[in-house]
Amino acid sequence: MQIRPSQIPPEVVRVTEGLEKAGFEAWIVGGCVRDLLLGRTPKDWDVTTNATPEQIQAVFPHTYYTNEFGTVGVVNDDATDEWLKVVEVTPYRLEGKYSDARRPDSVEFSQNIEDDLKRRDFTINALAYSAHQPGSPTGKGQLLDPYDGIKDMGGRWIRAVGEPRERFDEDALRIMRAVRLSAELDFTLEPTTGAALLESAPQLEKISKERIRDEFVRILESAQPMKALTLSHKLGILQYIAPELEQGIGVEQNQAHSFDVFEHNLRAAQHAADKDWNFIVRLSALFHDVGKPKSRRWSDEKRDWTFHGHDVVGARMTKKILEGLKFPRETIEKATSLVRWHMFFSDPEKVTLSAVRRIVANVGREHIWDLVNLRICDRIGTGRPKEQPFRLRKYQAMIEQAMRDPISVGMLQIDGRRIIELGQKPGPRIGWALHALLEEVLEDPAKNTAEYLEGRAGELLQLSDKELRIIGEQAKETKEVAEEAEIKDIHKKYFVD
Repeated sequence: MQIRPSQIPPEVVRVTEGLEKAGFEAWIVGGCVRDLLLGRTPKDWDVTTNATPEQIQAVFPHTYYTNEFGTVGVVNDDATDEWLKVVEVTPYRLEGKYSDARRPDSVEFSQNIEDDLKRRDFTINALAYSAHQPGSPTGKGQLLDPYDGIKDMGGRWIRAVGEPRERFDEDALRIMRAVRLSAELDFTLEPTTGAALLESAPQLEKISKERIRDEFVRILESAQPMKALTLSHKLGILQYIAPELEQGIGVEQNQAHSFDVFEHNLRAAQHAADKDWNFIVRLSALFHDVGKPKSRRWSDEKRDWTFHGHDVVGARMTKKILEGLKFPRETIEKATSLVRWHMFFSDPEKVTLSAVRRIVANVGREHIWDLVNLRICDRIGTGRPKEQPFRLRKYQAMIEQAMRDPISVGMLQIDGRRIIELGQKPGPRIGWALHALLEEVLEDPAKNTAEYLEGRAGELLQLSDKELRIIGEQAKETKEVAEEAEIKDIHKKYFVD
């Protein structure tokens, strides 16, 4: 494992070189070094230095400094990558005790990079790299690894720096960070670190919901959310995120399911991650059946469990959970809507286009395909291998048919009111004229301009009633043929009749 100076973005190089030219040390540090060594693209870049906050600000023209830990944001006005618009620079520092398991009681700036690395959480994050340190070979950077983080990366271990219990007592959010890193990197908790994490889990009560939410989001956005959430349950962490999920443990379902409610929800979320679907689909997949434990009833008639209304109950529970985690209102509304309507339709032979249109109206045109993807996650979460059976393809065809731009006079850049303004009295001639104009636009969409249609309408209105009626009725037939052809193409696309 090694890092080449060419891997460092120019925006970061500008910061490190600026500090070095001013006579200070500068290292990239933490997760970005780890990701470079693992061949991953860092999502954020952190720099540490022996300069004080005031000295850092004196080096760069655009900075901000609004925290108590010495971190200065260096603004790169010309950066095109969102992650590089601000590079955070923090002085080497020593930290006092953590009385509240959230933040140090005191911070002291240091002149020694080793002081900074020993306060890091995990060995794979206690790494520092500099391309320009004095004495380093030409063209090669210097890598600091005082806690064998590279060795742990080779063994795929998450290991705390020093005494694990001390690290977790300092900042209890590190408990969730360990689980999140295991999901993002597909690493395993080193046994001593895992044991300390289990003992320290109750410390999460001291952490704000906003900080817990942020780690939870990154877990769901990882490649292995099911692994992380299963581990969170085993370590006693999940109860501080969404204890309602654990109510599904051991709750058997009907014969269509191979897993209990808890595992089914996790498998649904994992499929969303496997497909790299967006965060809202992942979030709603995780909670889509959270209402099942409360709505489960035994049916003597069916000789099986039923879950009538679990979608309604689940939507209410999801809203409460996400509000408790301080999610933005928009996220809450989207996820709650998808959970509420995830049971859309049951028999494709009985579903009408009007029912499909109501579903589209309920979840919004922009989220209807998220609902379809949630349905797919739900199916895979039952243990069935087939992602898109005929029923689902039929749903998709009907949704696309219901959402297509209608072939109607409403799509024209002219309406009946304008034709009246052109001198036509109200009556059937307006309809005949509009259908005649629609036929021309279907033939040549470029003609759908107010200028052309108004001129052409003036010509049509010069015709007799008989002539205009014949043209209008023929145009109406053309429209119906065009609609049938479009619907046939949609059905062909989804392999349905």
